[in-house]
Amino acid sequence: MTKQQKNTSLPAILCLTDACDRPESELFIGLKRAGFDVDVMCNPKGRNYQRLVDVGMVAQPIALKNRFDKEGIAAIREQLGKKNYEIIHAYNPRALACGLTASKGTDIKIVAYRGVIGNISFLNPESWITFLHPRVSKIVCVADAIKDYLANLKFLWLRIPDSKLQRIYKGHDLSWYQAEPADLSEFGVQDEDFVVCCTGRNTPRKGFDDLIQAMRELPSDVKVHLLLVGDVDKNEEIRELAARSSASERIHFTGFRTDAPSLAAASDVFVLPSKEREGLPRAVIESMVYGVPPVVTRVGGMPELVENEVSGLVVPPSNSIELAGAIERLYRDEGFRAQLGQAARERIAGQFHTAETVRETSELYKSLVGRS
Repeated sequence: MTKQQKNTSLPAILCLTDACDRPESELFIGLKRAGFDVDVMCNPKGRNYQRLVDVGMVAQPIALKNRFDKEGIAAIREQLGKKNYEIIHAYNPRALACGLTASKGTDIKIVAYRGVIGNISFLNPESWITFLHPRVSKIVCVADAIKDYLANLKFLWLRIPDSKLQRIYKGHDLSWYQAEPADLSEFGVQDEDFVVCCTGRNTPRKGFDDLIQAMRELPSDVKVHLLLVGDVDKNEEIRELAARSSASERIHFTGFRTDAPSLAAASDVFVLPSKEREGLPRAVIESMVYGVPPVVTRVGGMPELVENEVSGLVVPPSNSIELAGAIERLYRDEGFRAQLGQAARERIAGQFHTAETVRETSELYKSLVGRS
């Protein structure tokens, strides 16, 4: 490659990830269509793996076991030897650590992705082999809240330079979401019932306890059915809390479901009552796509995703009274509920579209290698 060609051509990118989701996969495909030479190393067990194979983007299947995976590092190093890659884009800490090790001794630019707040510290040795590693050129943050969190990390004179941080929202497309609303009768829910859906992993920070308490705070004439979707059904403490609730017969544990978006689409309201550390939760985005108004807490990137009183309602975290008030308001005002749902759908279509993610990522890559 001549110097002139190098200054005008688009850089070759090696993306390292695990079982990539739809937005991630479509970003890779969008970059390829934009003219970038993009190869992907990802987990062959991922739902979108075959789609990437079909468009010729999988360089090697890889499933990294940890941040020191010798076999994985060797596979990445082998791939780097096959092409003049100028950028590695790593989408999780394991991929980042292994990519940094595999590319040691090269001048390849390293881009890291960060989707959550927390677990990075100047006092944590593992942070120095991932996001705080001096060879990391950029950290792409999925929300401004994550970018602000990283910008405020300090220890003595140490901090992450602002120039290393960039917010790029993970993009979506309404056409990806074609699921039919689920039949909720298996949970004893009738067509005329008012349903609140909450999807999340079994972790205390998701605030399931606050939501169950909010059910107790609702007036007696507000009859709401609550669907708790995910592995929270294995949490005995939460199950006991629900059993003691005055609304226990209307609290339903679905367990892990592959059709979680269909359950949200069949609901009247979607609630995510997280206490801390959220990025841009996929479950909230999916509910918004289906026109289901969200109620979220003022945590992490959720207030960026949901405009209070416009595309949903935002309440303080760990406040069951405020949470109950938001649910009651949407229960009693069908017109307002429909208005928020429509605005939520339009917000994802307009402000969080995959085309914008492709454009911003393209500009980032070109700026890293000095091309415009």
